[in-house]
Amino acid sequence: MNDTSRTYDVVVIGAGPVGENVADRTRAAGLSTVIVESELLGGECSYWACEPSKALLRPVLARADARRVPGLRKAVEGPLDVPAVLAHRDDIVFHWHDEDQVAWLDSIDVALVRGHGRLDGPRQVVVTTPDGDTVRLSARHAVAVCTGTGAALPDIPGLAEARPWTSREITSAKAVPGRLVVVGGGVVAVEMATAWRALGSEVTMLVRGSGLLPGREPFAGELVAEGLREAGVDLRLGTAVASVAREGEPDGEVRVTLGDGDQLVADEILFAVGRAPRTEDIGLETVGLTPGDWLKVDPTFRVSAVEDGWLYAVGDVNHIVLMTHQGKYQARIAGAVIGARANGEPVDESRWGRHVATADSEAVPQVVFTDPEVATVGLTAQEAEREGRRVRVVDNDFRSVAGAVQYAEGFRGQARMVVDLDRGTVVGATFVGPGVAELLYSATVAVVSEVPVERLWHAVPAFPTVSEVWLRLLETYRG
Repeated sequence: MNDTSRTYDVVVIGAGPVGENVADRTRAAGLSTVIVESELLGGECSYWACEPSKALLRPVLARADARRVPGLRKAVEGPLDVPAVLAHRDDIVFHWHDEDQVAWLDSIDVALVRGHGRLDGPRQVVVTTPDGDTVRLSARHAVAVCTGTGAALPDIPGLAEARPWTSREITSAKAVPGRLVVVGGGVVAVEMATAWRALGSEVTMLVRGSGLLPGREPFAGELVAEGLREAGVDLRLGTAVASVAREGEPDGEVRVTLGDGDQLVADEILFAVGRAPRTEDIGLETVGLTPGDWLKVDPTFRVSAVEDGWLYAVGDVNHIVLMTHQGKYQARIAGAVIGARANGEPVDESRWGRHVATADSEAVPQVVFTDPEVATVGLTAQEAEREGRRVRVVDNDFRSVAGAVQYAEGFRGQARMVVDLDRGTVVGATFVGPGVAELLYSATVAVVSEVPVERLWHAVPAFPTVSEVWLRLLETYRG
């Protein structure tokens, strides 16, 4: 084997969106940077999560919206063109090739080493390349772990042998399964049930809990459940899976035994029940950490348990917020922090300071691309009360908004604003309905900027747009 050694200011392990953004910011700070990746540059989001899933969902939601527009309904009565949808998905993920990502790294002068990277003591990373060579990397200032997460599978008899689908297989599938069982009630589960039901699968959802989308306002999960059932999904709440068996090789039917003894038979089964950190084989033991653990960090993303402050953990792997856009936000901040410390500049750790990710706890936005859509930011009413805040919850039915009536016949949805009465600011907002994703940034700005509700009264929404829901919420608040 060939063995080479190289030294850089910063070594980044993992070239998903998070790692790429860390590298971008450290290079902008004038630091030499190398990034290590064992799969495709662009990571999970680009090839097996955000991008392909939204490519599958876009025609589904566009058709749903069109069916609600008088004069357009008949034009979209037929089924979706499945080959065209899958071909579009393939185009969106560049057919699982990463040449464009490599070109971008070259454009910002970040070095790339392909292979499996492992820590090998303080500021040291050893990479085993696909050819079996070894590249030893030393970091003068920092190593950033940006390895993200993978699908977590429960300990259920027969599951491993049954070869279940995870988020990777469901978003990259080459054909529509006739019968699909979806286990889980979170974002991946509801989005993929929405997509594949519209593409022609008979979908059965098995949800252990009493509702969908836990952690959000209850009405969000309720409205999404209504939409799924109307689309023909067999949604079963309070249902556990006892065992799974694949009958025949390699593509035999899947037999699912439920907790009550009933059985289901399907062509494929998707488990979307959580995520686990990709830290089991990255050399954590060489720096006093436990392989497979989440990496606990301080407010500037340094791993708390490692001395001298050289090791950073950014994105999903630190278990703060498992969302691509928040991981990229963390990466922009962490890269700036690494640059500031390396260049002897002060670090601003004040609330909403440039070197801390305050939004991770105060203003996390998310869209669930179902029919209806769900858009949320900040705290739910329950979370705000749990924090001891004195709040007022203001609800509004979208049917009172002229823009919603214009957007879709029979528009069904609900909006909620959570106001901190002591501060007089919006601390949370939830919108459920067709097309509400485009309302989210205005809500995020309101929460992050801590705009007084009395000042929001002067932000006039155009008529007739769906954004007039803000006016209705403020009118209700003012009484």
